[in-house]
Amino acid sequence: MPKGNGGKPFYTQPWFIAVAIIAVLVIWAVATYNGLVGLDQSVAAQWAQVETQYQRRYDLIPNLANTLIEYQQFEAGLLQNLTSLRSQWSAAKTVDEKVAVGSATDSAISRLLLVYENYPDLKSITAVSSLMDELAGTENRVSVERMRYNTAVQSYNTAIKTFPTNLLAGAFGFTQKAYFTSVAGAETAPVVFP
Repeated sequence: MPKGNGGKPFYTQPWFIAVAIIAVLVIWAVATYNGLVGLDQSVAAQWAQVETQYQRRYDLIPNLANTLIEYQQFEAGLLQNLTSLRSQWSAAKTVDEKVAVGSATDSAISRLLLVYENYPDLKSITAVSSLMDELAGTENRVSVERMRYNTAVQSYNTAIKTFPTNLLAGAFGFTQKAYFTSVAGAETAPVVFP
């Protein structure tokens, strides 16, 4: 067995212990950083899934609006609001802007579904019924993807706040992500006919 200074094995020498500690810290830092990057990318990928479902929703709106325009008894203001929200979605640049528009659209879609239930004539029209089924299915997909997004955000936020990972996360600029939350008043059912 090779001996270091003073006849002791090299792995008991202070310089070797210092090198071993530094190596362990470097390996931990690299593994932790890579783990945080992976969690950050999971949040981004899940947000992309939310956006995909929102885009599907917004692609359905013109078809639904065009189909319903010929039926004058249907609330025109609601259709104009949905069309406006679709334009706002296209113009939104940040996640926060898209979340705000998405939340406003949730409220409008809820009202649309309730109004649809109150117009039996609309239910009998195959094109309207088909589009409403597509819209209801899309709403379910949006809900599932938002839940998955929040789960990914929770994992990420927990990781960057846990000691000692929080020390490394702060040093490399990993910041807390916002959860997708409902708009104020979402707990109250929308009024269909004022």
